[in-house]
Amino acid sequence: MTAPPLLDVGIIGVAHTPFGKLPDETVVSLVERVTAEVLDDADVDALDVDEVFVSQFNSGLTPFAFPSSLPIGADAGLWGTPMTRVENACASGSAAVHQGLRAIASGLADTVLVVGVEKMTHASGADVARALLGADLDRAGSDAPAGFAGVFAAVADAYAARWDADPWLGDVLGRIAAKNHANGCANPWAQLRKDLGVEFCSTVSDLNPVVAGRLRRTDCSPVSDGAAALLLRRSPATRLASITGFGHANDHLRAARRDITDFAAGRLAVQRALAMAGLTLDDLSFAEVHDCFTIAELVIYEMLGLTEPGQGRRAIDEGWVQRDGRLPVNVSGGLKAKGHPVGATGVSQHVLAALQLAGRAGDLQLAAPSAGLVHNMGGLAVANYATVLAAA
Repeated sequence: MTAPPLLDVGIIGVAHTPFGKLPDETVVSLVERVTAEVLDDADVDALDVDEVFVSQFNSGLTPFAFPSSLPIGADAGLWGTPMTRVENACASGSAAVHQGLRAIASGLADTVLVVGVEKMTHASGADVARALLGADLDRAGSDAPAGFAGVFAAVADAYAARWDADPWLGDVLGRIAAKNHANGCANPWAQLRKDLGVEFCSTVSDLNPVVAGRLRRTDCSPVSDGAAALLLRRSPATRLASITGFGHANDHLRAARRDITDFAAGRLAVQRALAMAGLTLDDLSFAEVHDCFTIAELVIYEMLGLTEPGQGRRAIDEGWVQRDGRLPVNVSGGLKAKGHPVGATGVSQHVLAALQLAGRAGDLQLAAPSAGLVHNMGGLAVANYATVLAAA
């Protein structure tokens, strides 16, 4: 499939709440908060918004009190505006962003509001695990205590067997965790803002127990509450960043029909986004990728083409993905340290990328980035989204 050239679309405003345990917030209050903040950031009147897309995974964690679009309406000045709730597992946020891009490309909208939200920490660990497993066809409806950690523990086992990685895999995953925890210290919205170090992240201990298989607590993104929002506009006079390419690709739902150590459809999504933008991997200044577990980030290094299959450890061992490396990955701290309120994650990744390109990333800021990649996936790399953003 040949992608048409993307229209001139800019991100003109952003908003982001802290991620973490937010007992005083509700889905309603989080959505209302970021909606007001993003309109203020962009200096846009709600009456100028043509369409709204709201992402929330939900899956039973919160009662469906607002099943079609969630609580954005008259109080925000958006009465009568078309609104759609978007869900595609952990990629719900990027799915909503891409729906906004398609609405603009169709000619039916000029200004689109995208909001991502999730409230998770009020639920028990077992309930969260059961809900998240709804995104995996092979395990949906089960009561596996490790939840999605068990899904990615199977990826780690398969990777170790395929590449004879037993001697070094645990250490490499620990290095990835330590990198993202160190990066998260500079993110004011991150849930985990503590530099834990490689030794702690690479060692099983009372404070860092095994969660599933080879995965320790530091290999797993935390359960989170939070919200993020952005405004997209066709050919804006001013913008934080431009969206120059996007791609979406789905893989087989059943893991038995594919190689779970190779995120093939994710690679296709990235290739589609880069092709639309007219760029290659070497043109990127950074990438925000879906490190729900450290083994996912390791496989993503290979998926992106940073290394050959089975050689992803080189990207972390040789510093390519550090802040000052060849392709800084998850400067925000990633899902690992920033947190993973599922419906908000993809929107958050786009917000952080836009702030980087606008020079507004504060202590996270890289030196003069020109282009960035957002990668967001749902399930075990089943729903895959990629977006290329460029400096204005």
